[in-house]
Amino acid sequence: MAGILRLSDAAANALLDAIRVLMDAGAGAATLKLYDGTQPAGPGTAITSQVLGATLTFTDPAAAGASSRTLTFSAITQDSSADATITPTWGRIADSNGLAVFDADAGTSGKMITLGTASLTSGGPVSCSAATLTVPTTITF
Repeated sequence: MAGILRLSDAAANALLDAIRVLMDAGAGAATLKLYDGTQPAGPGTAITSQVLGATLTFTDPAAAGASSRTLTFSAITQDSSADATITPTWGRIADSNGLAVFDADAGTSGKMITLGTASLTSGGPVSCSAATLTVPTTITF
C-alpha cells in the first residue's frame, strides 16, 4: 500500500529532535561509519561481510535543536586514517554505545550521504565539511 505523509513543521522538527536525542545517548559522541557492500535491511540488522572504511565522530551533542524542518550538525571530527580502501555505499549513524540510530545510502551524487570522492584509501584522511538532515514537506511511501 502506498501513501503520502505530510508533516507540519512542528512535527518534522520533533522527529528530527528525537533522532538527535537518540544520537546523543550514552556518555560520548555519536559516530558515522562508512561501509561498502549491500546496505542491511535496517539499523537493527547486523553488519556481515561489509567492510568498514572509516569512522567519523560527531560533536557531543551532535546538533542544536531542529529548525525549519532541518537538523544542522555541529562539526564532525575526521578519521585521520581510513581503515580500508573501499567504495562506500552506505553509512551507519550510532550513539556512543554503538547502538544504531539510522542507516543511509552513500555515493557521490543522489544519495543521503553525498561523498566528494568515490573511494576511500586505507590510511588516508576522511572528513565531512557539513551535514544536515531535512524532513521534506511530502513523504511518499
